Parts: sequence; C-alpha cells; structure tokens
Amino acid sequence: MKTLLAASAIAMTATTATAQDLSGTLPEAVGRVAPALESYSNDDLFGSVWQGQELSARDRALVTFVALTTRHETGNLPDHVALALDAGVTPAEISETITHLAFYTGWGNATAAVRAAAPVFEARGVTAEDLPATDPELLPLDEAAEDAREENVRGNFGDVSMGVVDNTRELLFRDLWLRPGLEPRDRSLVTVAALIAAGQPEQMTFHLNRAMDNGLTQEEAGAVLSHLAFYTGWPKVFSALPVAKQVFEARAE
Repeated sequence: MKTLLAASAIAMTATTATAQDLSGTLPEAVGRVAPALESYSNDDLFGSVWQGQELSARDRALVTFVALTTRHETGNLPDHVALALDAGVTPAEISETITHLAFYTGWGNATAAVRAAAPVFEARGVTAEDLPATDPELLPLDEAAEDAREENVRGNFGDVSMGVVDNTRELLFRDLWLRPGLEPRDRSLVTVAALIAAGQPEQMTFHLNRAMDNGLTQEEAGAVLSHLAFYTGWPKVFSALPVAKQVFEARAE
C-alpha cells in the first residue's frame, strides 16, 4: 500500500512540475519581440492545452519531443528532453524513442536528437545501465498480423523495391517494433505523432489503427491532434483529421 501511495505521489509531483516548468521552454526574447505569442503561449498552450485531462502530461511531453525531433527543431530539444524526464518519461524511453524515430523520420533527425539529449542525460547522471540493451529479448510477434502486412506490402511493392520490402519486414516489424524499451502503445503513439509532424497523413490509417489496437483511446488520439496543432501547425493537423475521422468511424461499425 505504501508503495502504491508513493508511486501516486511521484506521478502527481511530475504532473505539477511539468505545468510549472512549461514557461521555461519559451525563449525570454519572445515577450520582447512577439508579446501576443507570449500571451497565447502562457494562456492557451501552457495554461489550457497542456492541462487537458484527455491526455496525460507524460504523453504530452513525449509527443512534443517527437514533434520537435521530427521537425529538426534542435534548439528547443534540450528543454523538452528535461521536461519529458520531469513528466515521467524515462531515459530508456527517450533513448528508444530516438532509435525508433531514426526509421520513421530519418537518421539525421535522430542523431540530432541524440546530441540535444546527451548533455541533459549527463547532467542528470544517466548511465549506460539506464538505457535499453542493444540486443534485448524481443516481444512476441503476432504472426498472423505480420503475415497479412507482409503479403500486402510484397504484393504492392515487391516488383518496385525488394530491398524496402525485406528491410521493412526484418528491421522494422520483426525487430524494432518488438523491442521492449517502449510499450507497444507508446511506440504506436510515437509513430502517429511523427507522421502528423512530418505531414504524412497517408501513412496514418495503418498506424492509428495499430495504436488503438495497442491501447490508445479515441479520446487520447483526438487530444494528440489538438496538442500537435500548436507544435506542427494547423495545416498538418487538418491534413490528418480526415484520416483520423475515417479510422474512428470504421472502428465504430
């Protein structure tokens, strides 16, 4: 019972700290150059969106880190690495998220995120023992689902690039997606957030369905969209909204 109470207290403290520390992610010069932006940030983004109960502060910090990494906004990343850690994202989860994003947003974005995270990890005493193993025991594979995915991709693109088909099978879905460093729900959440941030809604149908199969709720998915509007821009979110609508409606049938 004491352990449960302690865990609850830690979670509450992390949430409160996140709310208090948000203003620290806004450059001090904003008020001097764009006071209206400072007002929108403090009143609407930090004071309202980040406080929404539809999505936890921990998840909001994670998807914000994903959006900044995907968009190569390296100047903002160190503060948001610290923010994510304060909100309850573990160093191992940040490390695994960066590795995952290398495949979904490119190696350059991932290595830039590594450079941004390294000083924060060092300052907080994060060591190799705190990070995911290079070659861990993988999670069980859903053979039927993977066979169906493989058949679809091979049938559509096998005569275009077997290298892509083979690497997708062996590196992504029989390796990366089975690494235990991120829970399946979180790995799907990271992927959906990256697709929205990259402006690639055509890839979302599969991954949003997978995310919801892995435990992301419709309410949480909707909150991800409203949160990311501020970090990726309204046009990218409006491009993603029709895809989300189709997924939600199909799952309700």
